[in-house]
Amino acid sequence: MHAGEITAVVGPSGCGKSTLLYLLGLLDRPESGSIFFKGKEVGHSSDVVRTRLRNVEIGFVFQFHFLIEELTVLENVALPLQKSGIVKSKAHQSALAILEQLGMSGMHNRHANKLSGGERQRVAIARALANQPSILLADEPTGNLDSHNSNTVFNLMLQLAKEKNVGVLMVTHNRELAERCDRVITIRDGEIVNPSGA
Repeated sequence: MHAGEITAVVGPSGCGKSTLLYLLGLLDRPESGSIFFKGKEVGHSSDVVRTRLRNVEIGFVFQFHFLIEELTVLENVALPLQKSGIVKSKAHQSALAILEQLGMSGMHNRHANKLSGGERQRVAIARALANQPSILLADEPTGNLDSHNSNTVFNLMLQLAKEKNVGVLMVTHNRELAERCDRVITIRDGEIVNPSGA
């Protein structure tokens, strides 16, 4: 995966797509093999190193977005910044800037439980980008959305990849969206069957 590139990972349910994403996101450890990030092996690194990389370099977007319902959009997006040690006022300022860039500044005071599915997923993407990661890992980010919202969310990720030079790896069952990606990787029975992404 390269900066500014969006790659789709496709394959039947249970073939290992999400497992691959969890390994690359350093949420799980590989039983064998290595994971390299910017030329350094990180798959077997310490918990401290893995946590720092997840907080700074890797953004996650999941199918069910996992927003904190009782918090506002602004508070949800600012949360990763505050967790990384940025004071609340500066975290909110940065979160507002991200929301504005993504065309969502008008909803910053709305609570997460008042948002539509498409709006929630857009906020989840904003939150994933809060710490300006190098990589965005998305696990079925459009799985629960209708076709209009699926296209909106996908176009947003495509725009971010190009404009912010973020590498996006997206697990999807949506073949139409996969075909719009720069590369498509197919997994079958736990193995990558087209390693070149062709």
